[in-house]
Amino acid sequence: MNIVEVENLKAYYFVRNGIVRAVDGIDLAIDKNMIVGIVGESGCGKSTLARALSMSLEPPLKIVEGSITIDGIKISEMPVDEVRRKILGIKVALIPQSAMNALIPTIKVKNFIRDVLKEKTDYSLQEIHELAMKRFKELNLPLNTLDMYPFELSGGMRQRVLIAIATLLNPSLLIADEPTSALDVSTQRIVLEALYDIYRKGLVKSIIFISHDIATVRQIADMIVVMYAGKIVEKGATEDIINEPLHPYSKGLMFSILTPEPQIKERVKKREDIILRGEPPSLIIPPPGCRFHPRCPYAMDICRKEEPKIIEVERNRFVSCWLYLKA
Repeated sequence: MNIVEVENLKAYYFVRNGIVRAVDGIDLAIDKNMIVGIVGESGCGKSTLARALSMSLEPPLKIVEGSITIDGIKISEMPVDEVRRKILGIKVALIPQSAMNALIPTIKVKNFIRDVLKEKTDYSLQEIHELAMKRFKELNLPLNTLDMYPFELSGGMRQRVLIAIATLLNPSLLIADEPTSALDVSTQRIVLEALYDIYRKGLVKSIIFISHDIATVRQIADMIVVMYAGKIVEKGATEDIINEPLHPYSKGLMFSILTPEPQIKERVKKREDIILRGEPPSLIIPPPGCRFHPRCPYAMDICRKEEPKIIEVERNRFVSCWLYLKA
């Protein structure tokens, strides 16, 4: 059974100078017991997709078309306030970008947890405290952290605390949006281990891990989804995407990886190098046809006129590119 099923999802920002088509016609299915990495440059729609999947919709963001099903529940048909009460934190949990600032500096961690769970459950204060202690032990977090204020915690510790809070009710899907972006390398590893620990112990069924850092995604993800300008351009097993990217944009991303691993460096050298020049397009007036064509060294006439469909070119390997389609 798929934990996530997304069909033709369109989530737009309605701003003063136009409509930003941040997520524009995405189909995505994620099995249970999977960690999926979503990668791409800044502004490609990764964070908007995370917000849409959790129905964390604040103006000017709106879902204008498509459906989202999480663990068998079509949440896109539910009122947003009902999703917040009955789904968010229970079926799907979101650790948003810049989540380290999500904790309230003047409220102790245990009181923050109490306020969160009182809104979602009818647990007593004692039950909430016991649940928090159990989860902190499972993640090897010091129990005295519960009695601390957020400003007393390091950035890595705050991120781990947020992971613990987000998964207190064992949601089926955890979405982590850039959870390691503001951390040093050693702290990044600790946070990745905390996420994998939650997954390994079955405290969540699947994880969506969003990052612009492909080397970090490679350490944790079973599958990679590559986004560009609001679209999915390629998806497949992590090692397939890393070692043999198909879409020209994916090739450019992989060429940009800085890795100390000699075997990866050699593979990169042997590949046809594509350097990503220019900037991603405006999503208020996106280019016609393939949205990558203004930056693509292989662009053909049809690329400038018609949008390529995403097709399965190998088993569980999908790409949206006219190089793999018959015009």
